[in-house]
Amino acid sequence: MNTIPDQQAGPRQRRRVHSDAFKAGAVAACVQPGMSMAAVAMAHGINANLLRRWVHEAEMKPRSDVVRADVVVGAAAREPKTVFVPVSLPPSAPPAQVPDIRIELRRGPTTVTVTWPAGAASDCAVWMRELLR
Repeated sequence: MNTIPDQQAGPRQRRRVHSDAFKAGAVAACVQPGMSMAAVAMAHGINANLLRRWVHEAEMKPRSDVVRADVVVGAAAREPKTVFVPVSLPPSAPPAQVPDIRIELRRGPTTVTVTWPAGAASDCAVWMRELLR
């Protein structure tokens, strides 16, 4: 544990002071997949609410001010380089031809067939609503 020893002022105990590296290590442990804040707090011997506050403060800091457990990252630190990897994709197939909308209305011996372009399906729906009122 990397804490500064408790400061004693008579019979009353004072708060422990934790180093920046200790805080950064605890915060870094929280972001590991499957780790709960309560488990990390217990493992480090601190209160879960205190750890939650450290995590919140770390999230609010600008990226250049973040303190890591192993190294202090300042504004002069190099950012990781991104690498472009070209990916060849197969040629896109032409869009499939969508058949037209075909509606047959029968009433007694009379049959009416309506063919509507599929691209105007919303107009067809409006027409159908008006027709069925």
